[in-house]
Amino acid sequence: MTPATPATPAAPSVRDLVRLRAERPEAVAEAAARRKRRPLLRTDDIASDRARPPHPGRLMIIAADHPARGALAVGDRALAMANRFELLQRLCLALSRPGVDGVLASADVLDDLLLLGALEDKVVMGSMNRGGLAGAAFELDDRFTGHRPEDLVRHGFDAGKLLLRIDHDDPGSLDTLHSAARTIDAMAAHRLPVFVEPFLCRRVDGRLRNDLGAAAVATSIAIASGLAGTSAYTWLKVPVTEDPDDMAQVMETSTLPAVLLGGEVGDDLDGAYGKWREALRLPTVRGLVVGRSLLYPVDGDVAGAVDTAVSLL
Repeated sequence: MTPATPATPAAPSVRDLVRLRAERPEAVAEAAARRKRRPLLRTDDIASDRARPPHPGRLMIIAADHPARGALAVGDRALAMANRFELLQRLCLALSRPGVDGVLASADVLDDLLLLGALEDKVVMGSMNRGGLAGAAFELDDRFTGHRPEDLVRHGFDAGKLLLRIDHDDPGSLDTLHSAARTIDAMAAHRLPVFVEPFLCRRVDGRLRNDLGAAAVATSIAIASGLAGTSAYTWLKVPVTEDPDDMAQVMETSTLPAVLLGGEVGDDLDGAYGKWREALRLPTVRGLVVGRSLLYPVDGDVAGAVDTAVSLL
């Protein structure tokens, strides 16, 4: 069987994006319509003429939805992710590495990657609620300002992700729960997977802090798992607990498939690899969704950081 010829990118380089966006905005929809899609998970049961997947039944997703929430810092670089051209170059490099399944991002980033031809045969996951801006008084009001379920369907994307932060001292968390539940219902109606990222959190000296203790993570998983009229299309996106030894018990809270989120790891990327490696052995954990720590590693070696993360699977 003759392999298909790769599609020619609408924008040959990131420098061509501005011109194309200004002159032919319809190019985004055209690129989405012709994008080569793939299953969410590749297993040993895939077509015999396709090479065996490097990690069957597992996911390695690169996250880049931070800027849409105003979270631009990486380590001590307050505006590291503000340079969109650099971010796109790093994303394209990460997506080109063997074993990387796809990307999680807001619409603007995904539109850029579509035009660059970087999403062919990749899992494309749209970030749905980015309204809780980092550091804002309304940070917990995580409204759905990003992709709607119908947007994901229209573009032929493969999944959505929503953030679910709950503060027991904030009455507004009930609205967040309600919105999340109805969005999960809508995604299920379209038979689209939705990755729910739950946290129990609280304000400390005016700043929002996620509680990564075992009890809090287990409770957040239980709450997220019970949302909506069906959990058939629900995945969980969960952090590693403060004490990694607690993960085995915590992950027994639900039978839903889960991926680990990378979070901020600071300078200790090797330590993060160790925590992820152990948690990936648990039966419900099916992959990794990692962003800044792989796109902006301390040593600057994006390819090396991504390849190491892929090897953990």
